[in-house]
Amino acid sequence: MDEAAAPGNNYAKAEFRLWFPDNAGPLQAVLVLAPGSNGDGRPNVDDPVWQAFATSHKLGLVGCHFTDKPHEQGFIEDYANVSHGSGQALLDSLAALGARARHPELATVPLLLWGMSAGGQLNYEMVAWKPERVAAFVVNKGGIYYTALTSRAAREVPGMLFTGGNDLESRIQIIVGLFAVNRRGGALWAIAEEPGAAHIVGRSRDMALIFFADILPLRLSDTPTLKPLVEASGFLGDPKSKTFRPVAEGGAPNYPVSWLPTARVARAWQALVTGKSFEP
Repeated sequence: MDEAAAPGNNYAKAEFRLWFPDNAGPLQAVLVLAPGSNGDGRPNVDDPVWQAFATSHKLGLVGCHFTDKPHEQGFIEDYANVSHGSGQALLDSLAALGARARHPELATVPLLLWGMSAGGQLNYEMVAWKPERVAAFVVNKGGIYYTALTSRAAREVPGMLFTGGNDLESRIQIIVGLFAVNRRGGALWAIAEEPGAAHIVGRSRDMALIFFADILPLRLSDTPTLKPLVEASGFLGDPKSKTFRPVAEGGAPNYPVSWLPTARVARAWQALVTGKSFEP
């Protein structure tokens, strides 16, 4: 099922495709799939891996296709600056798709945000703009961001920021900087560098599936309000030693470390940053 918004202030196209499991009943959340620069992510809702995950967790899948209006610096995606119109186009289209699909809850259910490159940029800016709507998010090797220090509410949204060991140095430095300044402000975020990965999805999708699966029961409630997470209940992942331990043990080092919500996510994070296989 497709939906499109009229051209807006900071985008030329905003097109979306919805997929949801048969006989799922009310959907718990929507997993938004955002591709790289000006790419068409609508076919991603046909990915059997994402569909199986959505079926297991009673989610809708929405694939995005945003494009910029022509401008001189094409490597800067204007549509990623969601507060200027593209974000509202997404939310309005979710409501319209929900009405057509007889799933009106899509207008208000929490969002899980997964994206690659410019899709990760869009995700990050959605959290900065509408943190109350986002259950968890992924930043994946993007390059241009509009917000540095996010609000406290945004920093309380659990997130995972991926870099690739062989990606452009500028992309790595930008994402590391965003992580550092927000983690200093208490952000419940993790950073994960995949060794040897260039500007590719790599293993970040598989890691995100583990992350989202563990986050959902911690965040969803019987009310429209997402449950807050308690930092002390999580784990700290040290990017230098590539080890993790419970927050409750105290004694964090004097450099930014990842916050990880569960022991399973912490083990998967350690496997990713050390290039090892995920546990079954």
